[in-house]
Amino acid sequence: MVDVAVIAGSDSDYEIARQAIAVLEAQGLSHDYRVLSAHRDPDALEAYVRASDARVFICIAGLAAALPGTVASRTGRPVIGVPVSGTLGGLDALLAIVQMPKGVPVACVGIDNGANAAWLAVRILSLAL
Repeated sequence: MVDVAVIAGSDSDYEIARQAIAVLEAQGLSHDYRVLSAHRDPDALEAYVRASDARVFICIAGLAAALPGTVASRTGRPVIGVPVSGTLGGLDALLAIVQMPKGVPVACVGIDNGANAAWLAVRILSLAL
């Protein structure tokens, strides 16, 4: 079983993912890192989420930031969205992540703050102890 799945929407999001992975490794949590786009390859994303045994998902996405919401719509497990700075300084991604419809919750941390996403995952997982 993997504690946390870290999914980036693009290869360019790696530095933000690296922040999260560093915290997870320092805390002794297992993780899986993938680059999967909700727009470019939705079938691969859905297959991964459905097959994953991760207890928490961290989704890193910019612009329209559909990735966290798409994952949340495919699982009942916690999803944490990390908005990535882009054309509007990341505000577009932040708003896309926090404005989810009822029944499809996504937690959201600060723009480009992969470390805080991992710290939130640590706290969520500590509830299971």
